[in-house]
Amino acid sequence: MFNSKRFWTTTILLGIAFDILFWDKVPGISFPIFVALILLGGILVLADSGVRPNKRVLGLILPIGFFATMTFVRAEPLTTFLNYTLTFVFMGFFALSYLGGRWFSYSLSDYVVGMFRLAGSAIGGPLSFINETRKEREHSEEYGQDGVKSGTRKFFPVLRGLIFAIPVVAIFAGLLSSADLVFAQRMDNFIEIFRLENLPEYIFRGILILIIAYILLGVLLYAAQKSQDEKLVGEEKPLLAPFLGFTESSIILSSVLLLFAAFVTVQFQYFFGGQANINIEGYTYAEYARQGFGELVTVALFSLFLFLGLSSATRREKTGQQKTFSALGITLVLLVLIMLVSAFRRLILYETAYGFSRLRTYPHVFMIWLGALLVAVVILEILRKQRAFALAMTIAIVGFAATLNLLNVDGFIVRQNVMRSAGGAKLDMAYLASLSNDAIPALENAMNESSVSTFTREAVSASLICHWYQNESRLKETRPWQSFHLSHWQAIQIYAEINPLEGYKINRADWQLRVISPNGREFDCYDREIWD
Repeated sequence: MFNSKRFWTTTILLGIAFDILFWDKVPGISFPIFVALILLGGILVLADSGVRPNKRVLGLILPIGFFATMTFVRAEPLTTFLNYTLTFVFMGFFALSYLGGRWFSYSLSDYVVGMFRLAGSAIGGPLSFINETRKEREHSEEYGQDGVKSGTRKFFPVLRGLIFAIPVVAIFAGLLSSADLVFAQRMDNFIEIFRLENLPEYIFRGILILIIAYILLGVLLYAAQKSQDEKLVGEEKPLLAPFLGFTESSIILSSVLLLFAAFVTVQFQYFFGGQANINIEGYTYAEYARQGFGELVTVALFSLFLFLGLSSATRREKTGQQKTFSALGITLVLLVLIMLVSAFRRLILYETAYGFSRLRTYPHVFMIWLGALLVAVVILEILRKQRAFALAMTIAIVGFAATLNLLNVDGFIVRQNVMRSAGGAKLDMAYLASLSNDAIPALENAMNESSVSTFTREAVSASLICHWYQNESRLKETRPWQSFHLSHWQAIQIYAEINPLEGYKINRADWQLRVISPNGREFDCYDREIWD
């Protein structure tokens, strides 16, 4: 039996830490600190009860630490969302396989079923734990062997005494305060310490602390009792028995293959063939390139799911059937890879023609990792290791999110668009001004870059000025240490070191914010002519 006092003490302390770190504060460095406290506190309290983590599960601390740390390094919205989400997801994996350590052998079904079980334990586990602890206490003697009351038996009389004493003392204090003005002043000073006007807030925060403690206790109990990974879903017997005949699946795959082969033929003839072939059909190269890359990515995803679904549902009773199905599947994936290359080329041409934005950078990175996942699917099909698809997909998702972090999406957009402007293309300074604080270091570098034109440097300077005025209140606010964010801090330091307004004027006429450069050029902070 686990030590209930230590479990509750640990989780309540973590709940108090949550209150200190997050209440009425913008999340910053507080998040990785809280994640570290949860991991450390959980491992220590379980070890105290003789429950130690499997060595293989400790490898999950690396992605948890990386994504938790990057939450206060990057400010770009999608990157931030992925950092928070993947931190929680990998912490869930950590709890799911705490004892067994077989997270790398999970199938998609194991992930889904395991997360539902973990959520169920977080909701109902503490209630069962409280009931079991109460039953054990009822079966134990009230007094220990030394004749002294147990700590729990001593606690409740004290609690009841305090509850009864508070109203009695309050009545007498009120009467004595009425009898003596000096004593009344002393009582007012004493009550002011507790700021009773905030009592509703204190009650709510106390309830929130208990809720956090309750949920964390449920997760700890699951890790300690149900994370052995003795049987994984579908390891011995498939979760869903194959029900589709080989003939039907072959017809489906063959039909899709014929369609994809026809599409790929057109791609080689026109798109891969060059601009001349496209102009014959009456399209410009830019018009042809900007159409369809989103649809091609969707086709690639649906094709992946189609193949995986058919692989799970198709009966392949003979060796020849298995080889034929694998050949059809591999051919399908290869054709999809060619279509992905076409989509990638379209996107690059679109970016070259119209510039970089977030909604073009995301698929740019995503398609690379989707292609890597498709290659992994081919390898797994050849090796008959289809169950490892979940691990391959996890690696692809981690790779995508990690690439966005390391790339610094908003900084990348600034660098690419400034480089593009060096060739004479238009620089959308208003769009650059709308990016997050992640873009500020890149904007500063571009402002001081001697290789770019004077107009580009002025546009970049105007972007910095617009960004400052659009985010002035947040950049000037005083934040507690819990809200420290590296991107926010860097932006403040850069603005403190430079004087972007030197030689520039601000025009706020007609509810518009415009920046006028020393050469008289006017830049509108909200004129965002960019196609997302």
